[in-house]
Amino acid sequence: MIIVPEKEIGALMTREAAFDAVEKVFASMAKKDAYNFPVIREAIGHADALYGFKSGFDRKALNLGLKSGGYWPGNEARGLTNHQSTVFLFNADTGQCRAVVGGNLLTALRTAAASSVSIRHLARKDAKVLGMIGAGHQSVFQMRAAVEQRSFEKVIGWNYHPEMLSRLEDCAGELGLPFEAVDLDQLGSEADVIISITSSFDPILMDAQVTAGTHIACMGTDTKGKQEVDAALIARATLFTDEVAQSISIGECQHAIAAGLISESDIAELGAVINGDHPGRSSEDEITLFDGTGVGLQDLAVASAAVDLAIAKGAATEVEF
Repeated sequence: MIIVPEKEIGALMTREAAFDAVEKVFASMAKKDAYNFPVIREAIGHADALYGFKSGFDRKALNLGLKSGGYWPGNEARGLTNHQSTVFLFNADTGQCRAVVGGNLLTALRTAAASSVSIRHLARKDAKVLGMIGAGHQSVFQMRAAVEQRSFEKVIGWNYHPEMLSRLEDCAGELGLPFEAVDLDQLGSEADVIISITSSFDPILMDAQVTAGTHIACMGTDTKGKQEVDAALIARATLFTDEVAQSISIGECQHAIAAGLISESDIAELGAVINGDHPGRSSEDEITLFDGTGVGLQDLAVASAAVDLAIAKGAATEVEF
């Protein structure tokens, strides 16, 4: 069994490698070559933590396994990331444990890669202003991945706690882009691409605030009850997701489904766009929305890539198990 500890991931995985792995997984899912198992995600009644498992199997890549972990909101005060996870990979032929891989940085990279894939395939080609809702740990990963997909000229941002926006401003500065803190009305009217990456259980961005032609990537809703945008905005947008079953049960579309504003058939898989089976954006005025619920297959794909890179670079530890 191979062990790739968390401390090695930063020197192994790149945004490019994560993007490639996630894009291929979305394509495989749409072709029915890969599938996710039902998600387990629960409040454990301790430390306000959410804990669970995401798992699946990719028959094409032979990635079988699970990610175990969750969200501990008090970790930042301890000098730790709030998201904590570990990926376990198994040999698809024998069932033996193939590898244990640190999943914290990989989770941030694959989540950013997913929104980045949606921007590449759905955002207007002339998108110039990137809007960020949320300034937590994962927000800078989202920004760095997003700016590689379009020629953005400016970043604007909003956060419940404005003092945290310095994180976005610093990241934008590193990328050579001006940053402006704005209210949600201005963000919705000016941004060509909006990424929301929060842990909200109430809608933040409302339907009336968003103008035609915007692409929105909702990346924070992965649990029953969470919500980042108005259900009426979901009903107005052309909808895409990583997996429809998760989108309607634990993703951003769950509330519009419950309210009867949309049906399951209104949501397309992003992989279908990648494969050329869905046209994606059909006009410059269309609002497109990607509901990034976070599927286990993403974690398995980036973890498998990390294992291959660790072996190639001599950074893997092999133990008898």
